Amino acid sequence: MRHARLPASEEIALEDVFHALSDPFRLEVVRRLAVEGEQSCQALEGDRPKSSVSHHFRVLREAGLIRTRNEGVTRMNALRRDDIEQRFPGLLACVVPKSND
Repeated sequence: MRHARLPASEEIALEDVFHALSDPFRLEVVRRLAVEGEQSCQALEGDRPKSSVSHHFRVLREAGLIRTRNEGVTRMNALRRDDIEQRFPGLLACVVPKSND
C-alpha cells in the first residue's frame, strides 16, 4: 500500500491547510476526527466513490492535517492536532465548532 508524503510539523504550510479545508467533505472529515477521534476510512467515507475518498484523504495527509496508519487491512486516520496547534495556534478552534454541552 502506497503512503502519501507526510510533512514534518515545521513544513506544514498554511496555504496547503486552507486548500485542504476549502472542500466541504474534507472539512467535515477534520471536524469529525476532532470530535470523535481516530476513525477508519470506511467510517468517514459515507457513500462516496472510493477513488474520490482516496483523493480527499491524500490532500488532507499532504497538507499535514491527518496521519494515516494501517491496522491490518483497515486504514485508520487521526487528526494531527498537536502539530497543527503548534504550527498555527488557534486554527482548529476556528474550524471545529464548539459543542453545545
